[in-house]
Amino acid sequence: MADGHISHKQVEGIGVGVQTHVHHEEHHHELSFLRQYVFSTDHKVIGIQYGITSLLFLLFGFTLMMIMRWQLAYPGEAIPLIGQWLGPDRAPDGIMLPEFYNQLGAMHGTIMVFLGVVPLAVGAFGNYVMPLQIGAVDMAFPKLNMMSYWVYFTGGVTMLVSFFLPGGAANSGWTSYAPLSVIATVGQTVWLIGMVFLITSSLLGSVNFIVTIVQLRTNGLTFMRLPFFVWAQFVTSFLLLLAFPPLEAAGVLQLMDRIAGTSFFMPSGLVVSGVPLTNAGGGSPLLWQHLFWFLAHPEVYVLILPAMGIVAEIIANNTRKPIWGYKSIVFAAVFLGFMSFVVWAHHMFMTGMGTVISTFFQTTTMIISIPSIIILTAFFLSLWGGSIRFTTPMLFALAFLPMFGIGGLTGLPLGLSAPDIHLHDTYYVIGHFHYVVAPGTLMALFAGIYYWYPKVTGRKMSDVLGRLHFWGSFIFLNGVFMPMFIQGLAGVSRRLYDGGAQYAHAQSVLQWNEVMSVSAWCLGLAQIPFIINFFWSAKKGEKVADNHWEATTLDMAATTSPPLAHGNFARVPEVHRGPYEYSVPGATTDFIPQHVRTESNVERGEHR
Repeated sequence: MADGHISHKQVEGIGVGVQTHVHHEEHHHELSFLRQYVFSTDHKVIGIQYGITSLLFLLFGFTLMMIMRWQLAYPGEAIPLIGQWLGPDRAPDGIMLPEFYNQLGAMHGTIMVFLGVVPLAVGAFGNYVMPLQIGAVDMAFPKLNMMSYWVYFTGGVTMLVSFFLPGGAANSGWTSYAPLSVIATVGQTVWLIGMVFLITSSLLGSVNFIVTIVQLRTNGLTFMRLPFFVWAQFVTSFLLLLAFPPLEAAGVLQLMDRIAGTSFFMPSGLVVSGVPLTNAGGGSPLLWQHLFWFLAHPEVYVLILPAMGIVAEIIANNTRKPIWGYKSIVFAAVFLGFMSFVVWAHHMFMTGMGTVISTFFQTTTMIISIPSIIILTAFFLSLWGGSIRFTTPMLFALAFLPMFGIGGLTGLPLGLSAPDIHLHDTYYVIGHFHYVVAPGTLMALFAGIYYWYPKVTGRKMSDVLGRLHFWGSFIFLNGVFMPMFIQGLAGVSRRLYDGGAQYAHAQSVLQWNEVMSVSAWCLGLAQIPFIINFFWSAKKGEKVADNHWEATTLDMAATTSPPLAHGNFARVPEVHRGPYEYSVPGATTDFIPQHVRTESNVERGEHR
């Protein structure tokens, strides 16, 4: 054991990790199509599977939102084009029913978070890039990796099937608060089953990621030489491993309340439509909120940490200088992960928890903003004095910085119990959360797609289409979400199927509904250049060199494009320096890859 980790030569001897002799045997015979591309154990193929599947789910979830936006902009008017196809149980005469609006809202949130952003950020980028960046030949448990994808895929399909059931899909919001969710239509049962699959997938993946990073780092790659992207995935994996089990348990308990007559979340004496319910267990609806938010607040950092990791790689590469304060942002990310478990009840100030416990969660919420500020500040400082290349991925990475900043700053009032009384459950909350996840995280994920696309395909995506995609997305994302702060401050409640038209206090801000809806549809049009670019470039894009971006990390500098099947490296690299050796004084080039051996102490970057 050297540098605190186990080398590849030791892996087979201790029975942990990739069985390299299996890979050698696979080279001797041709794998079938199913084995190579469908039920593959190669982390790169699985990463691509996660990526394509999650992008399709994102497109579907976004489509649900665009349908909702018609109802909000023009309540009571028939939906054009698709209204007649929705059926009388969803939209009689093409006019959306409130029940169907609730289904769209619940499924939009669920699909975008659990089927879209998390699988793309962790399953796709983590699976494909992380083993390459640590010099591993594959994930520690390749078959477990394959299983995690197929369990995720099964959970996603299960959720989509619920749209075709009597009563439609789940309609109790993406938070599924009891007791409403316990007495909801059968779609809620299918939602819970789908969630159990999705959570199981995340647990399988997180164990695999942690073991891979701890055990399969290549020689010389100490923890403080890891790229920040790997650190982000490492902390994210611990969040998934520790935060998801409470929600999985809660999902099973709610499932029992629905189908087995238990009352974990059902209070006694509940009357529904004038009929008393017979359950007598004295369950607690508040218990569901605690179990849900104990997962759902760390979940926010599951969304944002991989995005920060992507942005760090792209900023370092396109400023041609090291990330400012590398150790500071590593420790900030670890502290962020730890603190994310003690802030969940700031979502529950309205439950009457008392001033003492409210003060505790207010305090932890203010504290957890500090590591995010440290990371964001380090990224801004990294730009200072840099020789910035405004490539397509860099444009998206730069957009992430102010967008995430807006998301973070607007969250501070929600973390204080006094202003939260006014803002809770208004469009202000929707605007805050989406600035973190949509203009924030999604910008970073698009940056990652443009950045690693040449590594995956050997071809570069079109810059013209990429810039068209960027500016359209940047402008219209803000057009969708910025007016939500105005409506929220006016007190307009979320989840109103008419956008607040029935309330007097909302009349002065109703005109923003149309602005946001038109922006949403234009945002949809702005994704067309990306879709064309994504598929067209795979066959017709410009062929590029293996290290097209002239990067220093192993994923770019030590592998071919695309990387070798099952094994990744022609020769497993050895690391000699930190991850961001750009513009080192005295060096002959403006970048020194981690695996390149040099004699000069200056070129080694040991002073860094």
